Amino acid sequence: MNITIIAVGKLKEKYLKQGIEEYMKRLGAYAKVQIREVADEKSPENMSHAENKQVKRKEGERILSNISRDTYVITLEIDGKMLTSEQFAAKMDELATYGTSKIAFIIGGSVGISKDVQKRSDLALSFSRMTFPHQMMRMILLEQIYRAFRIMRAEPYHK
Repeated sequence: MNITIIAVGKLKEKYLKQGIEEYMKRLGAYAKVQIREVADEKSPENMSHAENKQVKRKEGERILSNISRDTYVITLEIDGKMLTSEQFAAKMDELATYGTSKIAFIIGGSVGISKDVQKRSDLALSFSRMTFPHQMMRMILLEQIYRAFRIMRAEPYHK
């Protein structure tokens, strides 16, 4: 399985980089995983609705340019479907079983994701109704992907 995480913005915090590196190393035994960063748009503190839409559109174009036609797309959205770790593992297993070899997870920028990216999404997934820093979501997502593989293979994992 080939998993790509497409994330808006550069990762800056050292502690997050270290955590991400650890999960990337662990996931190497299960799948080919890569992270693609797309540039975030500079935006004023108090954006108008039109400016917000423009930022989402530009970031969305960058995201979409990194997705091939044969990729199953999962967007991370506050209003997406909430799954338990076991349900998420079952979904990943189902995708692998039915021949989906390419999966892309989309982590939007600070203003969210564009309508065009939402339209391209095959599954809108929510980790919580709370908002998390998009940089931290990379590590949380990687941990859940790792946990899913451990669950699928009935391997032990600390709860």
